[in-house]
Amino acid sequence: MTVLLFFLLLLFLLFQNGVVSLSSDGLALLTLKSAVDIRSAAAFSDWNDGDSVPCTWSGITCANISGEVDPRVVGISLPGKGLRGYLPSELGNLRYLRRINLHTNAFHGQIPSPLFNAIALHSVFLHGNNLSGELPPSVFNLRRLQNLDLSDNSISGDIPETLKNCSQLQHLILARNKFSGEIPATPWPEMKNLVQLDLSSNLLNSSIPDQIGEIKSLAGTLNLSFNHLTGKIPKSLGNLPVTVSFDLRNNNFSGEIPQTGSFSNQGPTAFLNNPNLCGFPLQKQCTGSAPSQTGSNPGSTREPVEKRKGLNPGLIILISVGDATGVALIGLVIVYIYWKKKDNSNGCRCSCTGKTKLGNSGNNKNEKLLSIFCCSSCSSLPCMNDNEMKSDESEMEECEKGEGSGRGEGDLVAIDKGFNFELDELLRASAYVLGKSGLGIVYKVVLGNGVPVAVRRLGEGGEQRYKEFSAEVQAIGKIKHPNIVKLRAYYWAFDEKLLISDFISNGNLATALRGRNGQPSPNLSWSTRLRIMKGTARGLAYLHECSPRKFVHGDIKPSNILLDTDFQPHISDFGLNRLICITGNNPSSGGLMGGALPYFKSSQTEQTNNYKAPEARVTGCSKPTQKWDVYSFGVVLLELLTGKSPDSSPAATTSTSSEVHVPDLVRWVRKGFEQESPLSEMVDPSLLQEVHAKKEVLAVFHVALSCTESDPEARPRMKTVSENLEKI
Repeated sequence: MTVLLFFLLLLFLLFQNGVVSLSSDGLALLTLKSAVDIRSAAAFSDWNDGDSVPCTWSGITCANISGEVDPRVVGISLPGKGLRGYLPSELGNLRYLRRINLHTNAFHGQIPSPLFNAIALHSVFLHGNNLSGELPPSVFNLRRLQNLDLSDNSISGDIPETLKNCSQLQHLILARNKFSGEIPATPWPEMKNLVQLDLSSNLLNSSIPDQIGEIKSLAGTLNLSFNHLTGKIPKSLGNLPVTVSFDLRNNNFSGEIPQTGSFSNQGPTAFLNNPNLCGFPLQKQCTGSAPSQTGSNPGSTREPVEKRKGLNPGLIILISVGDATGVALIGLVIVYIYWKKKDNSNGCRCSCTGKTKLGNSGNNKNEKLLSIFCCSSCSSLPCMNDNEMKSDESEMEECEKGEGSGRGEGDLVAIDKGFNFELDELLRASAYVLGKSGLGIVYKVVLGNGVPVAVRRLGEGGEQRYKEFSAEVQAIGKIKHPNIVKLRAYYWAFDEKLLISDFISNGNLATALRGRNGQPSPNLSWSTRLRIMKGTARGLAYLHECSPRKFVHGDIKPSNILLDTDFQPHISDFGLNRLICITGNNPSSGGLMGGALPYFKSSQTEQTNNYKAPEARVTGCSKPTQKWDVYSFGVVLLELLTGKSPDSSPAATTSTSSEVHVPDLVRWVRKGFEQESPLSEMVDPSLLQEVHAKKEVLAVFHVALSCTESDPEARPRMKTVSENLEKI
């Protein structure tokens, strides 16, 4: 009996020592294992309570912390494991926990308030579960919180004002829950780093607070769709960056859609299913917005007769002054037109403060007044701030005159501060050729973190023109628009010049239209083609109206319109002609990348570009103009409509050397409209089955024909073209 008791005591002590040997972090994690249904516990197969620390367990990340003997748990990542159970409050005892990722499982019940005792948390990903109840107030005590994604649950309650405590938030995603009440107003000015805000598909009511327009860091989509929001859409949203897309569908907004700032880049989809909403870009005009001058206001009928017998003397004086002001205003317009014609070379450029730069005029008062007219074209698009204008002015030099020091050899410069990688990482990366042209060779390079980028090798010339090259690239790098390829970095050395930009994964429009075997992509439905047309027009309008130098692309064609997986267009290769002027277009087989990238010698002769405007084909013509781009875009529209390339249309007559150089496709379509040919004879046969699109197709034909007028002055501005397409 004594021996039996001894053995039992020994087994107890051994078991107790085994448990005690596990660290406190490990004990806290075991509560998660015990909270999960045994049938879904396969993810915890290597969670052994006999280990001293849990750092080798699946889904657990540890780090060495100063002052701590053992490594401490800093991350839990078990997404999509089918885990069924509840979230234990003991996880809040992980004092160094920075990241918890349990999304796409089946956790249920309320999020425990003690979970957020782990004050080091910066990322919480619990989306795609069955969580319910109200959000614990303690979550908003996490001062380091950067990412909070609770979407696709059943969490209810208000979004509290204390959200402002989480001023480091970058991504706030609460979509598809049961949040109710008003959107709080006070947190948003504190959100200096917020990039993503998605409150869609909840039960939120009242109006959008003006303060949301103060989130200057926002990017992507501001998604407030599928709620019960009411009132007018605040004009302050126009202050958001131009790259932001709005999704305000399926609410109860009313009144006229504002037309300032970022609103100019929104299509009608952003505002659908708001019955009382009107104005551009919806095809619903606002009525009764301007009172009649004949006194049709119903309230005027109840005005006492004696008050309507004559005009107050003060009112007469006011009207007289108004007439005089009107005359002065007309005179001011005439003066502006005069100076505009007199000094074309010194264009007008507007800043966000309303100031302008008008040649070398020294009359500050006139400059301030003329800014009203000068900036009208930018009124609905974001302008440059004064610092950007000053730096841009100092960069402006003609390509032929550029001279600089050889400074900058071996410089890898990141234009986008959030895009960081080392030069040796670029050298080690796998790469293959995407294409080659007179603008250099383009490679797809996959960096060590798996991110693909496009790398363009330019020529090896221009060794003494670093400053000019840098100024040009920095100007290109300032372009930020969702339909324009973003330049991320550049490299300059004596014998190597590289441009690193986003890689767009779905090829280009030329391949989508003609494919590898001459057949269009089966995905090019009418709605997809219209999306490509509208997106390309928005990007070009931005380049023309509000880019730092009012860029002219000069080479719009399908191969320069890249497509992402959603068939959204991205304009590429703008601004390269000036860089080629500096560096040349023939990369060497040596240089920094000579041994790292495959080498192809660029052809010095290219096929005729049938997308160019007639005046662009004339030898000795001046530098490219915005009207060149409008014409080229019109030819692209015709190709999207007909499915035919510019030089392959049927029944096209060959032009003589004395005729204006008009692409065969343009001539054929114009002839078809003059002879009133059936639309079915001109439109792409693959679109004929989409009967509902007939009116839209015809409307785009008219836009394309206006863009391809032989007289450049008869062509509309790209801003007008974009607005017309958005109405379709």
